Amino acid sequence: MTSRQDGRIAVFFAIIAPAWFVVLGLVVIGGNRITALQRADNIAAEAARAAGQEIDAPTAIVGGEKRVDPVAAANAAADYIRAAGATLRSIEVSDDRQRLSITVQVTYDPGPFWIFGGAWTAEGTATVALVAT
Repeated sequence: MTSRQDGRIAVFFAIIAPAWFVVLGLVVIGGNRITALQRADNIAAEAARAAGQEIDAPTAIVGGEKRVDPVAAANAAADYIRAAGATLRSIEVSDDRQRLSITVQVTYDPGPFWIFGGAWTAEGTATVALVAT
């Protein structure tokens, strides 16, 4: 005995199932992109912290002003960023050598969800200022 409802669930499922997969993919991709942005900001902050510790020691030891050593700071930041698996985009030291700003880039690979846009990059920036205590 057949009724008028036979086959209706199959049609409903055929229409709704792909939509659920699209929504799932967008949720996963969106969450991973937010994570990549947070990771880029965290790497930039830690690289800036590492760079900010590289002061001009000879001047500071004799009681002079505490200033960033630009070359040592750039090397420290680059080492940290390389170890974290990111790319250094820029490092800027202020004219008075009391502040520095670092921008890093992280590449995000969506894996099996490549259909939603493929690989892309996230950038993070952090600024630190020397504080003499």
